Amino acid sequence: MRRKLIVGNWKMQGALAQNQELLNSFFTERGLLSVDLAVLVPAPYLAQAQGQLQGTGWFWGAQDVSDEVRGAFTGEVAASMLLDFGSKFTTVGHSERRQRHGESDQVVARKAQRALDVGITPIVCLGESLSERERGETRSVVRRQLAAIIDLLGASAMAQTVLAYEPVWAIGTGRSATAEQAQEVHAWLRGQMGEHDDEVAGKLRILYGGSVKPSNAVELMALPDVDGALVGGASLVASEFLAIAHAAARVN
Repeated sequence: MRRKLIVGNWKMQGALAQNQELLNSFFTERGLLSVDLAVLVPAPYLAQAQGQLQGTGWFWGAQDVSDEVRGAFTGEVAASMLLDFGSKFTTVGHSERRQRHGESDQVVARKAQRALDVGITPIVCLGESLSERERGETRSVVRRQLAAIIDLLGASAMAQTVLAYEPVWAIGTGRSATAEQAQEVHAWLRGQMGEHDDEVAGKLRILYGGSVKPSNAVELMALPDVDGALVGGASLVASEFLAIAHAAARVN
């Protein structure tokens, strides 16, 4: 059985005092040993996350990484720098990066490679916009996004990655894919991976991201091909994030 993974993406939120209170409420929680838990914090707070979470069983990481190793790239953060702060994960290809920063599938794949090069697990985000879904293009969009990753990394390296299906139309909107919609895409993604390597496909963790909250977490986490969640706004409220984690623990 694939171990559930619940990841909180704080996005551009946080402050030192606020973070301390939130993180303290997380690592004192008990009864979640059957799931993996992580928070992805803004880069300035990586040291704080490391200092408070180290030794607690929780993981932490970043929300993005450069596709370059080092050099004259003002404002970029290299994978090796994230590793200096104990980062276990980083997202790559989040829809907000693809849309606001024009990141292509190939740039996303290079970012995933940089993370893997230093031993950080990339959480590769895939998903379609509302207009693409309405035109029936969901599969073609996520096929293209996934293919770019496999083409660069190779099928075997996918065993060290995590996928996150995030329908763009459900991010921060309060809307969520139905259980049937989520399961359909997750199963299809696993099938696409299986065309390259059945063993990797069976072990690959695929998270759902898109307005995950306590009210829909139990149903989503019980789906056979949903291996956890990439949680946005609810990860900033301790009671909500922990409720989602407990939902995953109950079915893990």
